[in-house]
Amino acid sequence: MKEQKSIPVTKAERSAKFVKTGFQIGGNYIKHYSKKLFNPDLDREQLNEDNATDIYKSLSELKGSALKIAQMLSMDKNILPKSYVDKFTQSQYNAPPLSGPLIVRTFTKSFGKTPENIYDSFNLSSTNAASIGQVHQATLNGKKLAVKIQYPGVGDSISSDLKLVKPFAFRLLGMSERELNIYIKEVEERLLEETDYELEVKRSIEFSEACKNLDNVVFPTYYPELSGKRIISMDWIEGLHLKEFLKTNPSQELRNKIGQALWDFYNFQQHELRAVHADPHPGNFMITPDEKLGVIDFGCIKEMPEDFYNPFFSLISTDVIQDKAKTIDAFRKLDMIHTDDTPTQIEFYYKSYKEMIELFAKPYINASFDFSKNEFFEKLYEYGEKIAKMPEFKQARGVKHFIYVNRTNFGLYTILHDLKATVKTDTFKPSL
Repeated sequence: MKEQKSIPVTKAERSAKFVKTGFQIGGNYIKHYSKKLFNPDLDREQLNEDNATDIYKSLSELKGSALKIAQMLSMDKNILPKSYVDKFTQSQYNAPPLSGPLIVRTFTKSFGKTPENIYDSFNLSSTNAASIGQVHQATLNGKKLAVKIQYPGVGDSISSDLKLVKPFAFRLLGMSERELNIYIKEVEERLLEETDYELEVKRSIEFSEACKNLDNVVFPTYYPELSGKRIISMDWIEGLHLKEFLKTNPSQELRNKIGQALWDFYNFQQHELRAVHADPHPGNFMITPDEKLGVIDFGCIKEMPEDFYNPFFSLISTDVIQDKAKTIDAFRKLDMIHTDDTPTQIEFYYKSYKEMIELFAKPYINASFDFSKNEFFEKLYEYGEKIAKMPEFKQARGVKHFIYVNRTNFGLYTILHDLKATVKTDTFKPSL
């Protein structure tokens, strides 16, 4: 893939990039409607394809929060047209990497030394480039290391980038202004944490220590002395990303083993730590040669406060959902039913959200669950599409914690579906 020699860093440069992309999209619409004059039956597939290509190209050059949002949206498969999902999924694995001179400059700024003066060997070509940083291979004292380097300007441009992304998000997501503001604010908080590599090293060490007794889950060792604000050094974990792993045609037994490790990893954190690795895209996991799940990124952590955790998990793990008054009370605590709702609205939202919770909770209801079943996912997507068309859901509902907790759980479900795994779901239960 072609290397990128510079990144637009200043607000003016980044803003200009968005404006240019806006013009390109405007041009795509003009082209689409001109063709439609001669062919009234023309669908929007080519328009979506052109827009997705232009937006992805622009975001991948800007890197950072703009590209991260594309990555998040690609995981919410029922939000976007397929062409956007296909294009944005690339940001999970292979954004264009930065050139060697930019890498050396980042090291010199951070440590006052070039990579050659820090490691025994350092490969200037990256092995993996994503939305916030890229990974290089290095060696030191006979150990193979993964060195993650943050793109220049990413941390400083989050707030201004998100303001620039807003019109695109507004058009793509069809959210109300208030809902979009809540979404953007929560995303901004997490991204500010995610670009703080010193915080990531601290959390990575804490979480890998807390999760070290889980079966078949492994973590790299982190090196704080070789890490800084924009650079993280850790052990290199050998293995295959999920896509590559599935191409090897693994046995059902192995799929279940990896699926179980993933389920336990997430549910142990949710229920024992009340904080969770909130970035479950396949690029963050490796399947090692000895058939274990390697977790290689703790940049995004979502903490779950008591006043969210208790009402939310009481709905999916106890008989609360069978009791209408208790369910409505939990919905109120979670801001899914508002204080000024009329009796008709209360009834409408009660029924709609009950249907959603009962769907979401299916894996938790029995002692094991087969994630290969298409009908479960079809029902989830159908429900998502149904409420997306309802005017009653155009206004914001639900506390902000849903954004990342839903993303985490649906991301987990999707990976387990890709694995076609059957897992024991009663290993770590909600503790209320």
